This record gives sequence, C-alpha cells and structure tokens, in this order.
Amino acid sequence: MSRRAVCSLVILALAACSPGAPAESAPSGPQARDSGRREVAVFAGGCFWSVEANFEGMPGVVAAVSGFAGGRAANPTYDQVVRGGTGHLEAVQVTFDPARISYRQLVDRFWRTIDPTDPDGQFCDQGASYATAVFASPAQKPAAEASRRAAAARIGAARFVTPVRDAARFWPAEAWHQDFARLNPVRYAGYSRFCGRSARLRVVWGE
Repeated sequence: MSRRAVCSLVILALAACSPGAPAESAPSGPQARDSGRREVAVFAGGCFWSVEANFEGMPGVVAAVSGFAGGRAANPTYDQVVRGGTGHLEAVQVTFDPARISYRQLVDRFWRTIDPTDPDGQFCDQGASYATAVFASPAQKPAAEASRRAAAARIGAARFVTPVRDAARFWPAEAWHQDFARLNPVRYAGYSRFCGRSARLRVVWGE
C-alpha cells in the first residue's frame, strides 16, 4: 500500500468531523476570448490530485487530466505504478489556449506548487512514482529550461533537483482520480493539510 493510501485512510476518519481548507487556488487574471487553439503541457509533481487542482480554473487552462508519464508499460494502472517497476511518474496533462496563457507561464506556476528540493517524492508521498519533472517537447524545452534556471536561482541551484525531461507518452489514470479535489473537497483538504503542503511550500518559496 502506498504511503498516500495509508494517509487517505486516516483522512477519511478525520474528514467526517473536521472541515477542510479549500484546495490551493490558481492565480486570477484578465479573461481573454478563447482562440480555439490548443497545446498541451505535462507536469509530474507528486500527487496528481494536487497538480491537477493547482492548474484547473487557471485562466487559459482548458483541461487538466491526471495520469502517468515517463515509464515503460503501456496503459498502466494506478496500482501498477505505485507498486513500482513501471518507471512512470504520477503526472498531469494540461491542455491550454496559448493565446490566453503561455507555456512559460504554466512552467513558472508549476515550480511554486512543488518542493523542487526533494528528490524522493513530494510532502507525505514518497517513492519513485512521486518524483517531480517537467516533460517538455523539443519546442517547449527552451522555455522550460529558462523557467527552471530562474526558479533555481531563487532557491539555490545546488538544491534544485527537479529536471526538465524529454516529452513522454501520457496515459490517463482511472476515472475516480479525475477532478478529485473538486469532487471530494473535504477529503482532499484533509489529505493536503495532513501532508503539510502549504507549510512546506512556504518554507521553500516564502510567502
């Protein structure tokens, strides 16, 4: 059983009697007309519930889908990935309108929602499948690398371990993982609080 699964069992008991804080919200900005253009970005940031929640609702983001990337097995299941051996990371595929938000803005946003100094996972989710990465196409790599350098300069390049990796096949996760924070706000808020996400992000990035 993954560490997150153990945490979730505890949270199920806590959530019934303890209202949670809302999931982390995306920054607001001026609304522009949808251009109809679509591009995708893929980010691995530990628990895909959290990565998805941090991008959904962001101006210019059309959809965020939880899944897996970077591994060897085709069409992996959640259980296969968390058991290890497939090489996949939990990841989120973000579909966006490049006329409303740039790829660079998405990458800049991503860094601030993770702890890029942890090589072994994120917060209470530790293990190979919870490692972090930006999966970038050849066209995206210059912007991703520039964003990484800027973020690393803020907290120290020697401490910054999250890589920019080559784009990899993305596989959607099972339906019950999709929109988890939005559909299960109390459970998600309890999980996030139990894992100490907000407190750790303040340590890493400041207020």
